[in-house]
Amino acid sequence: MKLSEARKDYYRKRAKNDGFRSRSAYKLLQLNKSYHFLKKGSRVIDFGSYPGGWLQVAKGEVGQDGLVIGTDLKQIDYLEDVVLLNYSVEDPELQEYLIGHIRHVDVVLSDLSPNISGIWEIDHITQINLSRVAFSLATRVLKDGGAGIFKVFDGDTLRAFVKELSTRFQRVKISKPDASRQSSSESYLVCSGFRE
Repeated sequence: MKLSEARKDYYRKRAKNDGFRSRSAYKLLQLNKSYHFLKKGSRVIDFGSYPGGWLQVAKGEVGQDGLVIGTDLKQIDYLEDVVLLNYSVEDPELQEYLIGHIRHVDVVLSDLSPNISGIWEIDHITQINLSRVAFSLATRVLKDGGAGIFKVFDGDTLRAFVKELSTRFQRVKISKPDASRQSSSESYLVCSGFRE
């Protein structure tokens, strides 16, 4: 068994034992341990949140006084004290609702991924475009000084997207948590110091 497969298997088993819905929960735990963006009482929106592993982590970190909203095109099973919205990030209804009703959030999380076609150039561009939609929405709902975490696939348009993020965030760092497969081209852009 390759090291990357062993790591994936380890986190999958660990998620089952720890009661998380997905192994990706550890990606968010590790990112938060490094960058401390989720705090008690934080208001959080998570785009692309199916099956809910990130929502579980976020709720655990923000506690009873915080607010966690998750949205995905796929139906997410009930999670206590988490607001679940069954919409694509690209749906105008979702955008209208968030902009109209959910303002001044502390953190926007985006773990968005397209249906993988296997043609890397297409998958990369599609994924970055989804992240761009999440970033656009983030600029409408984040409060001054807020944070954003955006999954990205490595490729030709990544640098341009980092530059776009830098126009609204004071700091943008690229991070690859241990729970990510090292062979994978996914990484996370950890953005802080949002400027309204």
